[in-house]
Amino acid sequence: MITVLGLGRMGSAIAGAFVKSGYSTTVWNRSGGKAEPLVARGAERAGSVADAVAAGDILAVCVLDYAAMYEVLDPVRGQLAGKVLVNLTSGLPSEARAAADWARECGLRYLDGAVLAVPPTVGQPQTQLFYAGDQQVFRECEPLLGALGSSVYFGADPGTAADFDLALLGILWATLTSALQGFALVGSGERLLPFAESWLTNVVLPSIRGAARQVDSGEYGNAVSTVSLNAAGLAKMVRAGREQRIATDLMVPVKEFLDKRVAQGFGQDSLASMFEVIRNPGAPTGAPPPGEPAPRR
Repeated sequence: MITVLGLGRMGSAIAGAFVKSGYSTTVWNRSGGKAEPLVARGAERAGSVADAVAAGDILAVCVLDYAAMYEVLDPVRGQLAGKVLVNLTSGLPSEARAAADWARECGLRYLDGAVLAVPPTVGQPQTQLFYAGDQQVFRECEPLLGALGSSVYFGADPGTAADFDLALLGILWATLTSALQGFALVGSGERLLPFAESWLTNVVLPSIRGAARQVDSGEYGNAVSTVSLNAAGLAKMVRAGREQRIATDLMVPVKEFLDKRVAQGFGQDSLASMFEVIRNPGAPTGAPPPGEPAPRR
């Protein structure tokens, strides 16, 4: 049996996916009313956390944050030994690792997870969920977890799922907000959209693929689009935004990264070399002495 603790929008979607797939599902939430739609669909409502924990061998937790998870489970830690905890609460990699240590102390077997979806898409095959932690637990739970979507296991380090989740969210946030910046610059979303779609497909995605190869190899030379060229282009975008009196706050930090890379003597490297500034922001700024080659990594 599976118990779902936490029935916010995501927790309710998770519990609903288990119910829909025919799994015996017990649900609990501080506000009992949130359980009613799930009970109507066949879930069992637990009257207390203790009852919820007793009802399930596998505990799926999806609450506001890790502090809330401890607040829910600490009072019943004496009942937790031997059970599996699948933690689908969003948080930091460090929080996931600390939770794995806490779970071990409680006698729990721990799997940390991240849902890369909005609640209405939970349970659909294209929805991805990332997991990290106890490999044996993942293998045992994989058929059950398949009710939520497509499962990807990242290894024993329980913080890895959160790392990958935040990395992809960063791409989403940066891409979406830069699109909004573009809409503001031209004064329309719909007019820019067809060009943005083509640009993303034919220019941005190939650029990301190339950058991934360069980052892993550490080779940024023979650049078609250099740091210096992009720094100059971005300066124009910032100036245009100021002339039109729209916010330039999104682009100024990117320009500063590029300017720092130029100052370090890497202006002729590819745009992907900005990774070195992001990875090591404390590196000293300054070009190499005249006649000396710029150091690679």
